[in-house]
Amino acid sequence: MTLPSSQFPDLSDRGVLVTGGGSGIGAALVEAFARQGARVAFVDIAAESSLALCEKVAAQTGQAPHFIQADLRNIEAVRAAADEAVAKLGSVRVLVNNAARDDRQALEAVTEESWNESLSVNLRHFFFMCQAVAPHMQRKGGGSIINFSSIAFMLNMPEIPAYSTAKAGIIGLTKSLAGKLGPDNIRVNAILPGMIVTERQRRLWLTEESIARMQERQCLKRMLVADDLVGPCLFLASDSSAAMTAQAMIIDGGVF
Repeated sequence: MTLPSSQFPDLSDRGVLVTGGGSGIGAALVEAFARQGARVAFVDIAAESSLALCEKVAAQTGQAPHFIQADLRNIEAVRAAADEAVAKLGSVRVLVNNAARDDRQALEAVTEESWNESLSVNLRHFFFMCQAVAPHMQRKGGGSIINFSSIAFMLNMPEIPAYSTAKAGIIGLTKSLAGKLGPDNIRVNAILPGMIVTERQRRLWLTEESIARMQERQCLKRMLVADDLVGPCLFLASDSSAAMTAQAMIIDGGVF
């Protein structure tokens, strides 16, 4: 599938920070923003895939995104990453909180440590990255924050209790921050992907049979991939959605 061809001229030269941008959905978003002419920084813990992405984007657009290696479970690292992005880009007007990890764990196997780990990886850094970036947006007169949730918490999936809790919590966080930051012209919205088939998902969880079963539940009878989230994310980042905040946009092919 090719990247959507829609252009959002207002995103040109706009500072964009993406978390978890080194692979999967995040990498598709980094590449897409760069194609719009945005100045892009991204945070990821994995250096090899991130550096490869920088080379790929530089070859395509003539300008490499700025890679910040950081463990988002460390809140001081989150704050430092935000400051580095602002220093490198000059400003951050778009924040995409994407980094997550959907580990499977049976109810009886969950421990205090594994619960805290999941919430740390999938929810906590969303708040603290927003907290770190918001003052920079306020000084520039506004911005757009896009938080990636998931439809997983709506599907009664038994093997991901902590992950589902985090993804549901992102909706509450999004609405609360929209109320807080709206007077500063900062919009906060969420995107809820359905089954997005990435290389990692295929390697760890998905089979041809499970993909086919989900397609049967979708109105659109095709596999969803990371590029399917590009258009919605660019729309929420751009001035085309200037009156839209506190909303949750579901991109799942119409699961029923």
